[in-house]
Amino acid sequence: MTYKGIIFDMDGVLFDTENFYHQRRRAFFASKGISIDHLPPAIFVGGKSGQVWELILQDSPVDWDIEQLSQEYAAYKEKHPIPYKELIFPDTRESLKALVEMGLDLVIGSNTEKEYVQMAIEEAGIAPYFKTVFSGADCPAYKPDPAVYQKAQAFLAYDASEVLVIEDSAKGIQAAVSAGLEVWAIEDTELGMDQSQANRLVRNLSHVIENIKENR
Repeated sequence: MTYKGIIFDMDGVLFDTENFYHQRRRAFFASKGISIDHLPPAIFVGGKSGQVWELILQDSPVDWDIEQLSQEYAAYKEKHPIPYKELIFPDTRESLKALVEMGLDLVIGSNTEKEYVQMAIEEAGIAPYFKTVFSGADCPAYKPDPAVYQKAQAFLAYDASEVLVIEDSAKGIQAAVSAGLEVWAIEDTELGMDQSQANRLVRNLSHVIENIKENR
C-alpha cells in the first residue's frame, strides 16, 4: 500500500506524556481527597477527563459539583504545564523529517485542544513538519467519535486507502477504524491498553518508517 498522508495522534505517539498526565491527574484529585486508584490508567488514555468524571467520583462520599471541579482541574493543569520539549520521543524529529522527505503529507488529529497541540509542537521544534492540526475539541464529539479523523482526511483530500493513522489508545484506534482508515498503533507495554482493533502494532516511529518502506 502506498500512503500519501499520515494523521498522527499526539500524546503517546509524538510525545511520551501519558505517565506525566497520570501523575498530574493523581496529584490533583489527591488534593481534593479523591482517589483514582480504582481505575486503570488506560481508561484515561486518548480521552478527556470529562468523559470519565462519574467513574472517577463513584467511590467518593462527597457529592461534587462536576462543573466546578472541571474548572479547578483546568486551572491546576495551567499551573503544571507539560514539558513537551523534554518528553518528545527520541526518534520523533528524525522520523518526521524522513517522512516529509519521502513525500508524505503529515497532519495531527488529537483530542487535545488545538492551542495546546500547537504549543507542544512549536516548543519541541516539529511544527514545520505538519500541514495543520485538528482537535476533537473543534468537532461534534471527542474520540472515539471519528469526526477528527474524518476532518483530517478531508483536508488531505486523499482516498481512505492512501491515508494512514498512527495512534496508541483504544479510543483513538476506534475513532480511526470508524473513519474507515488504516491505523497502526505504537505498541503499549505499560498501561494495558486494548489495541486489538489496530491493523498493525509498531514499536515506535522509526518502525513506522521501516514498515512503510517495506510496503512500497
